[in-house]
Amino acid sequence: MIEQIYAYFTIEILYFWVNLGVLPFWLVLIFFPQSNFTKYFVTSIFPITLLGGAYIFVLYKAYLSAYDFDSNFELYLSISNLSGLFSSNIFLMLFWIHFVSINLFVGGWIVRDSQKFFINKVLVGIPLIITYLIGPLGIFIYWLIRIFYAKSINLYE
Repeated sequence: MIEQIYAYFTIEILYFWVNLGVLPFWLVLIFFPQSNFTKYFVTSIFPITLLGGAYIFVLYKAYLSAYDFDSNFELYLSISNLSGLFSSNIFLMLFWIHFVSINLFVGGWIVRDSQKFFINKVLVGIPLIITYLIGPLGIFIYWLIRIFYAKSINLYE
């Protein structure tokens, strides 16, 4: 039974489930940022724990397949070494889970931070969508909104 379950969770299937699994969290962040569900579930450690579990599972699969973890450190030496690492589905999946986790964490932070400054949730939706698709650009756009929005209100009155 365990072998059947293990055989089902290939890298391709895990990729599908990771991508599908983060969508509900993002939809709740974008459309219901002020709900209790978002506050206690989506911006908590729960989604990061799930993605961390997927990361550990991929590390385990890599260990079983005798993946050369030492070669990962070569990515800092040249762009061609990085390109070579991306030819491995295991490394690619580790990278993807890393990317999706960081983006989701940043999306949760944007929602919590925007609530402190009472930024309109429609205005916050734009950088959230961009953070989901292109992480660093979304956080940059949110920072621009936050800087101008924070200057327009006086927090010390």
